[in-house]
Amino acid sequence: MTTPVRASQSPLLKALRQKSRELDVLRRISETISCTLDQEAVLKQIIDLVVEVTRGDAAFLYLRNDLREELVLRASKQPHPRLIGRIRLELGEGITGWVARERTPVAIAEHAGEDPRFKFFQNLPEDRYQAFVSVPVIAKNEVIGVINVQHREPHRHEAGEIALLSTIGHQVGSAIENARLYEAMRRKTLQLETLSQVSTTITSTRYLAEMLQLIVTITARTMGSAICSIMLADEGRGELQIAATQSLSDAYRKKPALKIGESVSGRVVKERKAIAILDVTADPSYVYPDLAREEGLCSLLSVPMLCKGRAIGVINSYTSEPHVFLPDEIGLLEAIANQAAVAIENTRLVQETAQMHEALELRKLVEKAKGVLMRERRLTEEEAFRVLQRQSMNNRRPMKQVAEAVIVTARSRA
Repeated sequence: MTTPVRASQSPLLKALRQKSRELDVLRRISETISCTLDQEAVLKQIIDLVVEVTRGDAAFLYLRNDLREELVLRASKQPHPRLIGRIRLELGEGITGWVARERTPVAIAEHAGEDPRFKFFQNLPEDRYQAFVSVPVIAKNEVIGVINVQHREPHRHEAGEIALLSTIGHQVGSAIENARLYEAMRRKTLQLETLSQVSTTITSTRYLAEMLQLIVTITARTMGSAICSIMLADEGRGELQIAATQSLSDAYRKKPALKIGESVSGRVVKERKAIAILDVTADPSYVYPDLAREEGLCSLLSVPMLCKGRAIGVINSYTSEPHVFLPDEIGLLEAIANQAAVAIENTRLVQETAQMHEALELRKLVEKAKGVLMRERRLTEEEAFRVLQRQSMNNRRPMKQVAEAVIVTARSRA
C-alpha cells in the first residue's frame, strides 16, 4: 500500500519543490533588482542570477533596439567586455532573433550549432557549446529582449527549468524598463544642464580659445566621452584642424589636419550632417585607426557646426566602448554644435571689426605722418610713404609707432 502512495506523492513533491524554487528565485530577483535603477547594474545582476539558477556555462542578455529593429548584446557571462554592444541581430535572425519575433522559448539539448536557425559568431567561443536555451524578456506584453543560456556538454532542459527561465524573463522585463526610464530621465536632466552651461559659456566675455575649451570639457562630461574635440574648417586650405580638446594625449592633440571630405569628420563638413560610427578601428573610411587603437577609442559621433547653412567645423565625441548613439544624444550634440558655431562666427565678426577699426586708425596715422613729411621735407606722397616704410624696416618697429613718432616730433617743434 505504501509504494503506490509514495509513487503518487513523488510527482507532487517534485512540483512543490519546483514551485518553491520558483518563488525563491522570484523573491531573490525582486530583492536584487529593487536595490538600484542603474541600467548596467540591473543587467549585470540579472545575468549573474540566471547563471546561478540554471548552472549554465555561459549566458547572454540581448535588448531590443526599436529604432533599428534589432537585438543588441548588452550583458554576458562569461564576460566579453569588448563584444558588449557589438553583437547585433535583426529580429528573426538566428535563434535569438527567432525567439524575439515568435515570443516563444527554444531549448536544444545538444549540437545546438547544427540548428538551421543558429547564427555563428566567430568571436564568441560559446557558440561551440552543445546545449542552448533561449527565452524572451517581456515588459508590458512586448518583447524587449532575449536571455540565452548555454552548456558546454549536452544538457536536457526539463520543462520546469524552461518554465523557470521564462518566468525570470517576464519578471525582469519591468525592472529593465524601469532602469531604461530612469536612465532616459537622468540623460534629459543632464542634457538640459549642459545646454544651460554651454549657453552661459558662449554669452560670456571669454576669449575664443578659452570658450571652445570649456565647451569640449562640458560636452565630454555629459556625453561620457573618452575624447571630445572641436575641429574648425580652414576654407582657404580646405582642411579641418583641432581647435580644442579635453584630451591630455599629445598624440591626439597633434593629429594632422584632415582634408574636407576626408575621413569621418571631413565627410560631416562636406555633407553637413551627423555621422555615427560604431567602431572607428574597423571603419574603412576612418583615416587614423592605429591612433584610435593606441588611444583606446571605439565609437564616434561627429556632428557639423552649422551657421547660416555653412559648416564651419565639427564636434567629435568618442567612446572607449562600443556605443549606439541615441537620438537624444545626437540631438544634444547638434544643439551644442550649432550654439558653438554661432558663438564662433560672432567672435570672428567682432575680431574682424576690431581689425578693420585698427586698420582704419593706422591709415589715418600714416596719412597724417605723410602730410607732415610732405610739408617739412618737400616730398611727394609716394616719397613720404617710402620714408615711413624704410624707418619701420630699419628700426624694426611697426608702421603705427613710426607714424606716431613723426607726428609727435612735428608737434614738439610747432
